[in-house]
Formats: sequence, structure tokens, C-alpha cells
Amino acid sequence: MKTTNDHTNDHPDDPKPLEYAAFLAIDWADQKHAWSLQVAGQTKKETGTLEQKPEIIGPWVAKLRERFGGRPIAVAVEQSRGALIHALLTYDFLVLYPLHPTMVAKFREAFKSSGAKSDPLDTDQILEILTKHRDLLKPLNPDTEETRLLARLVEDRRKAVNQRTAFVQALIASLKEYFPQALEALSGNLTSHLAGDFLDRWPTLEDFQQAKPCTLKKFYYGHNLRSPKLIQEVLHLATTAQALTTDPAIVQSGRHLSQLYAQLIQTLNPLIADYDRHIKEVFEAHTEAYLFSHLPGAGPALGPRLLAFFGTDRTRYESAESVQSFTGIAPVTKSSGKTKVVYKRQACPKFDRQTFHEFARLSLPKCQWARNYVAYYTEVKDKKYHTVIRALAFKWIRILFRCWKEKTPYDEAQYMASLKKQGSIFATFHRA
Repeated sequence: MKTTNDHTNDHPDDPKPLEYAAFLAIDWADQKHAWSLQVAGQTKKETGTLEQKPEIIGPWVAKLRERFGGRPIAVAVEQSRGALIHALLTYDFLVLYPLHPTMVAKFREAFKSSGAKSDPLDTDQILEILTKHRDLLKPLNPDTEETRLLARLVEDRRKAVNQRTAFVQALIASLKEYFPQALEALSGNLTSHLAGDFLDRWPTLEDFQQAKPCTLKKFYYGHNLRSPKLIQEVLHLATTAQALTTDPAIVQSGRHLSQLYAQLIQTLNPLIADYDRHIKEVFEAHTEAYLFSHLPGAGPALGPRLLAFFGTDRTRYESAESVQSFTGIAPVTKSSGKTKVVYKRQACPKFDRQTFHEFARLSLPKCQWARNYVAYYTEVKDKKYHTVIRALAFKWIRILFRCWKEKTPYDEAQYMASLKKQGSIFATFHRA
């Protein structure tokens, strides 16, 4: 059995294993963190709490440095990102081991019959994982500043886009209750300046129908929409539309709610555009942008997301298989006797899984073999579309991992030539 003073080589490039002076387990919380500390070679545990305040964390860490003479201390924390992690990363003698909450929960279920959760109990479990199973853990090795900035920007942008999408869906639901004709007049594009200005000026069908034809024409012309067919359809709609309801309670409340959502969407639009500009600047200045800037279908959104995922540390992922499993693209297989079940992996970072799924889907218009792959499995093998897209993402990860590992940009022509040489059906198959 491994003891607390056994030392593994936490950094493979180091000439000798790293020896820790102590082991520290912290159960993260929003305001106050519980901790347990064990000195190397001893069994006694010290416990306490730590408030999430810079003026408290700084002196507390300083005492640890003084007490152990600046020697390395292994710290296990039940998370991989957050205020506490950022604070602890600034101290060079602390080596952080982020633990996924699921790991601690499963450990609790396996070894504690009651299954009860409490901070002191969790810190003991985290400490036990750190001291006895450290060979299964990987220390947190922060990537470069530009990579970490890019990672945060692309995730934050996605949150903003998701928020806007939620407002769009709410606006659609509101308009359907009292003014569905607006959706037709706006061609369903509720994120446009046209939509915001339209609902600000004509938030109800009555307002819309009171507008003169010349006013409507001028409005659409002012938004660079000059299609005679479109203008005629809008004018026809204004003269022939019938109100879904004339109940003042529904119409007036719907008017205010729709304008609220429309204004929130218009507020988010320039903020998302600013994210796009900042991401573009950081991405283009990144030393490894060349690996992801010309991938088929990646574009200005997914190129930076893929770079932020892989980063610059080539030891982060040991194999393509580890990437496939970590992102949730690889399915989970469970076998019991003669029964074998394959299902979608749920425990994974959803943003990363979405990144590879979206990239695989968007690669189709730009990548011949990817189109052939999807056509073959949907038309010949009769597989569901999104199942095939996940399988395509699985294949793309293998390609991207090798390009990233070898620092070699993807070459579509070279890959197609390789497929043809191998006699792969994906190099020649075409839709029926």
C-alpha cells in the first residue's frame, strides 16, 4: 500500500521525483472553504476553514510557506477553475491537483456506507485520494497567458450567445401570443437591427396596420432591404392580417414584454460583436493559430475554440483516445454477460463536446471526405444524422490530435490522397 511519504514523479521532465513537505485538501465553497492538512510521513491531520478573501488567503499561504520552508506542498481542490484556484496558482510552491466533483462523490459512495455529505468528511476523502492515489491524478499546469485568455473569452462569448438565444426564444413565444405576423414581417430574424427597430416602432398589429405603405417601404429601405418581393409581402401582410386576439390584457402585456426582450437582444448584439473582435485579435496573435486557422469549416468562432481546448502543453493529453473520452465524443460501453450496451457519455465538459460536434457538422461544406463519410452512413447504413456527426467528430479528433501533437497544419489534399491510397470508401463515395 502506498503511504503518504511515497513520492511519484509528478513532472515527467524533472530529473527526480518531486518530494512534498505536506498534503493539503480543500473542499471548495462559495464563501468559506474547509481544509485538511497532513505533513509528509505523519498520520495526524490538521483541519480548519478558509474564507474566500484575498486579505485572508494571502497571509494563510504565507504561513504555510514559512512553516515548510518553501518546500512543495501538494494541494487537492474539488474543482478546476474558480477564484480559489486563481489565487493559489500565484504561489510557486503549491502544486495543485484539481479533482472533478464526481470523483469525490463516487469515492464517498464506494467507501462510506451512509453516503452523507459534509465538508469535513469531504476534505478527509479528498486528502485520502491525494495521499494514496496521487499516481492517478495530474497536477494542474496552467497554459500560457494568451491561451488562458482565449479559453475564457470563447466560453464567455458562448454564454452571451446562449443568453441571447434564450431571449430570442422568449420573444418568439411572446409574439405568438398576440402578434404572430411580426415573425413573418421580420422573416424570423429577431437578432437583427430591423427586428429591434420594427418592434420599437410597431409593437402591435394595430400599430403595424396604421403605418402608411410609403412609411413601411422607407423603413425597409433604411435597413438595406430592397427586394420588391419582400416589400410587397410586407405591404400585403399589413393590409390583410387578422388579429389573433383583441383582448387588451393580452395585447398590452405582450407589447411590453416583447419590447423588453427585443431591447435585451439589441443590448447583447454589440457586446457579442466586441467579444468577436477581441477573440480575433488574441487568436491571430497566438503562436499556434496556424494549426487551427485554416481547418475546413472552423471559421472565426470554432478555430479559437479548438485552439483554446488543445492549448500549447503537449503533455496535457496522452492520446487521441483520452481526448475522445474527456470531451464525451467517445461513447460509453457497458458489458454484462451476453449484454452489451453503448450509450452517449454524459459526464463530460459540455462546452468542449459541443465544440467538436459543431466543428464536425460545419466541416461538411468544406471537406469532401467528411461529406462522403456522412452520406455513406446516413444513406447506406441508415444511421441517424447526429449519431453520424458524433462519429465524424470522433474521427476528426484523431486527425486534430496528430496535427497538434506534431505541430503540423491539416492538409485536406494530402489527407484525401492518403484515403485514396488506402482504398477508403470515404475518398470516393458520393450521394445517390
